[in-house]
Amino acid sequence: MGRLSRRTFAMAALTSLVVAGDAAAVDRDAEGRRRRGGSNRMRGMWLATVSNRDWPTRPGLTAAQQRAELRAHLDIAVERKLNAVFFQVRPTADALWPSPYEPWSEYLSGTQGQDPGWDPLGTAVEEAHARGLELHAWFNPYRVANHTDPSRLVASHPARRHPDWVVPYGGKLYYNPGLPEVRSFVRDAMLDAVRRYRVDGVHFDDYFYPYPVAGQTFDDDAAFAAHGGGFPDRAAWRRDNIDKLILETAAGIRAARPAARFGVSPFGVWRNAATDARGSDTRAGVQTYDDLYADTRKWVREGWIDYLCPQVYWNIGFPAADYAELVPWWSAVAKGTGVELYVGEALYKAGDPAQPEAWQDTAELSRHLTFAAEYPEVTGHVFFSAKEVGADPIGAMTKVVEDHYARRTRPGRRPVH
Repeated sequence: MGRLSRRTFAMAALTSLVVAGDAAAVDRDAEGRRRRGGSNRMRGMWLATVSNRDWPTRPGLTAAQQRAELRAHLDIAVERKLNAVFFQVRPTADALWPSPYEPWSEYLSGTQGQDPGWDPLGTAVEEAHARGLELHAWFNPYRVANHTDPSRLVASHPARRHPDWVVPYGGKLYYNPGLPEVRSFVRDAMLDAVRRYRVDGVHFDDYFYPYPVAGQTFDDDAAFAAHGGGFPDRAAWRRDNIDKLILETAAGIRAARPAARFGVSPFGVWRNAATDARGSDTRAGVQTYDDLYADTRKWVREGWIDYLCPQVYWNIGFPAADYAELVPWWSAVAKGTGVELYVGEALYKAGDPAQPEAWQDTAELSRHLTFAAEYPEVTGHVFFSAKEVGADPIGAMTKVVEDHYARRTRPGRRPVH
């Protein structure tokens, strides 16, 4: 089958829900292939809302207080000479905009479903653009709640109306990725925001199937029995489920807002070389392909996404997963694909006494950027997360700015329609 343009592929996928096993390699528009270089590299930060990690500082603040805190984070991004914010707008099957699909997030008011009296996503887009920042809407596709009690969800919650969609696991509730109706619902719920707002990107984090919990089993037996025919094993079926989510979401974004980019920030190790000769020279306890059922390498090689931002959250020289091993490995994966490669940076580890000695050195993160600059496929960095970008406890972010961000820039982005 010949290579398709992204737009042609997107429309075909929307009408026929093309599955991963049948999809041809996807070509990008020439505009989408444009490489970032020099002054227009990605300089981003994640702004996490789950459990009030970064914002708002606590639930129940007034609308004016929440707006002021949000603006302050955006101002700090400008001060640090960043050019993009990855704003978590669907942390737990909820919404930070007036969604017709899911309830207002409890992290705003303290009560799930309660209208906070303003539109955080709409405000974030407007305020970010006014400051010359890109705003990427960050979604968690399948996490429903950080507990296992459905009765704690608002009565109108889709997980209560469709209890067969939900799997308790590891002390949390998840939508079951193996159900086509679930995949359709979460895709539509996320795309609602893309249609409504001039977002510059759509962003998934590392949670697809949940991280393994010792002694527990993710109970998708019924879904596998109903939909797993034709696959050699459950693992292959699970990976196909996630492939479909990626393909169908990409198609929906292209139809709803063609200029918006689609990217993923997976756990930093695809597979260890001891498991797969194509893998990295690492000894990670989690492998994205095997444990989260996300074939992130394939998504890059096939061009299904616009950018990848692996969470390379280890220091240079870390024995089990060395930053200096993983950056070249991911660079080789991205080479020649047209997919942008950003490196996710663990700013939150800087100065943390629980972390290895390297993270007590103010210059560790700056050395990361110096090292990555030797690889042309790396076209930017994203820092986790906003709270540390502002607080900067040992000056690691200040050192990055001093050494690498001499002046403010904008990413080389396509115009947003």
